[in-house]
Amino acid sequence: MAQWIHMSQMLQCLSDDTINSLYPPNAFPIEVRHFLAEWIERQRWEELSLENREKESQARALLDQTISMLQSIGQQKASVVDRMKLMQMSRNMTAFQQQSLQFGVMVRDILRKERVLLNTPPQIPNLPQYQQYPSQESSFHNMQDVDHLVLKVLDVQDTRQTMHQLQEELNWERQNFEGLQGPIQQNGLDAATSEIQKVQNHIQQLEYNLKVMATKRVQLLKECVDCLDQCQTRLISRLKAWRWEQHKATIGLPFDDDLNPLQTWCEQLLGVNGKLRQELMLIGEPIPELQERLGQLLQVLIQSSLVVDKQPPQVIKTQSKFSTTVRYLLGEKVAPGKPVVLKAQIINELQARNLGNVHVDNVGELINNTAILEHNTSSKSTCANFRNMSIKKIKRADRKGSESVTEEKFAILFSTEITITGCDTPYRIQMISLPVVVIVHGSQDNNALATIIWDCAFSEADRMPFVVPERVPWALMYNTLNSKFTSEVVTKHNLDQYNQHFLAQKIFDKPDFTDDFSNMMVSWSQFNKEVLPGRPFTFWQWFEGVMELTKKYLKTYWSEGYDICLLIYTWRFSDSEIGGITIAYVSASENGGQKIQNIQPFTKKDLEIRCLGDRIRDINHITHLYPEFPKHDVFKKFYTEPQVAPIGGYIPVSLLTTVGTPEADNAPISVIFRHHQHPQFQQQYNPQESIPQEIMETAPAPSVEFSSNPPVDFNFTLLAWVSYYVAM
Repeated sequence: MAQWIHMSQMLQCLSDDTINSLYPPNAFPIEVRHFLAEWIERQRWEELSLENREKESQARALLDQTISMLQSIGQQKASVVDRMKLMQMSRNMTAFQQQSLQFGVMVRDILRKERVLLNTPPQIPNLPQYQQYPSQESSFHNMQDVDHLVLKVLDVQDTRQTMHQLQEELNWERQNFEGLQGPIQQNGLDAATSEIQKVQNHIQQLEYNLKVMATKRVQLLKECVDCLDQCQTRLISRLKAWRWEQHKATIGLPFDDDLNPLQTWCEQLLGVNGKLRQELMLIGEPIPELQERLGQLLQVLIQSSLVVDKQPPQVIKTQSKFSTTVRYLLGEKVAPGKPVVLKAQIINELQARNLGNVHVDNVGELINNTAILEHNTSSKSTCANFRNMSIKKIKRADRKGSESVTEEKFAILFSTEITITGCDTPYRIQMISLPVVVIVHGSQDNNALATIIWDCAFSEADRMPFVVPERVPWALMYNTLNSKFTSEVVTKHNLDQYNQHFLAQKIFDKPDFTDDFSNMMVSWSQFNKEVLPGRPFTFWQWFEGVMELTKKYLKTYWSEGYDICLLIYTWRFSDSEIGGITIAYVSASENGGQKIQNIQPFTKKDLEIRCLGDRIRDINHITHLYPEFPKHDVFKKFYTEPQVAPIGGYIPVSLLTTVGTPEADNAPISVIFRHHQHPQFQQQYNPQESIPQEIMETAPAPSVEFSSNPPVDFNFTLLAWVSYYVAM
């Protein structure tokens, strides 16, 4: 009964085809196994075999008891449907009454197969994580295929064992036949003639059965190789998908880095391959087609099991240390003895496209570029850890046109020679890392990262290394910016439709465009080669500054729902600092109307000294969060507590933010700073609406003045912000 308890749990993980092959519906349906579980597991089925005719009476008794118990259970069922179903099963089983030994062997084999499955359970993926990748094949279903393959291999082994027993019986009968012929030839006994004929008939039947079984054996082997090929093709696809998801994680997409299910899968297929090669050898006559296919499958599996578990940094500065980890998924199957040493070398884009070449010229000098594959018994992983690698120098290719060094992509190639237990020859295996950009100075980091972002976001699966499109749809670009922003800032608060529209206006240099940008194409040049109009920096440089400032100083405000708009003001500081935030507020103008004031931007250095909340508290001119919320009610949770004077110590001092007041500005003012949860801002965004209606209604004059030249993005300004600016 204990075996069935565990087996019934595993059935939840098996496909219908696998269950039906394990419990043939027309011979021994799963209901029989369920209702008679305890009794079945107490019987001595292992004693039964087709060759042991002496056990036929025992098998007949077991069959009769099975039928009787099914009838008894059926009569006790209150449900007519259950009662009729069980009675029908018992009647179907009477077909075995002339073949009771075959029935007993069938039950024996079912119990054996159950034990095999229980000893090699399928790996069930984490369901929530699986649901994040609906486009990928489920490892859950793939492992069911492996279960089915294991059962087919068991059929091959059972067939071989049956053939061996038939051959032994045939050898015995032939010897018996020769023994009977001697006395007949000497004495001419007619009485023994019938016995000889009987033995001769049995010999002919055994020979026929052997031929049938031999044909079945070869057919089963072909089916197993086909099934193995299919399972391995799905495994290779899933390994590629894992690497693809790892690639996409650079731009913030979710990624489950657990390789253990894939390792189990690799190990199971390697085991099946080995068993099938053994079965082919035991046939006694070569089958070149199957032997060649198994050899090719083995080679592909061994080579595909090398994985870059922890990628090197994708932007690497020369003369700087970095690390990476390479994992071998068949590590436990590596032949003992000689240690396996992996070598790393840097290759360029052209070399990455021609990895089949035995010799690869060095285009760079790597320090500490070897590591030994070591097995960790606790994690059951076999890895080579490169802990202190460094690129001493790099040889660059000839650049075309305006291409810069930060657009050139390289990769790290890992290679070794490995011998697997049970295999005669060593195999040469290799794997490359994701693309990397090599820089020589920290000032190149931002542009190099842009190259990596474009590569990770817009490259296609199974591409030629490292080809990327020159132009992509804006909708795809926006999704990339949003994923990167939310992952970098570590927030669940996405960029909204206002941000999306303004980002498009900025990258396309169309500040007055109000239509949908979704189908417009963004080029690599617009992303990070052409500077923004009137600015010395590119769109990516500006956006990266926004992320950096938000991550370090404004994450709490952003995540709480205060729309610190990303996209308004740009500024340039002589010290080349990137990132800053400015507050815009409404105040009275000289002619009695309304005007917009822009406070000098706060840089990251300013916010290191005093946080944004405290600076808003300091500015007395700002009294409300637009449209009518008192600022202290909104921002007090962001205020820091004043310093307490230590006993007998100095009087504490603090820095305060002050704002120069224009002569005409004597009235309290409201900061224009949008909160997502306020109903005022839940309406559909209209880029043509330049001024909030409340401001227009309270203004004595219809005009709006500026204390300085109006920003290009003023239409967006009055709707939303504390605004960012970028310095370069």
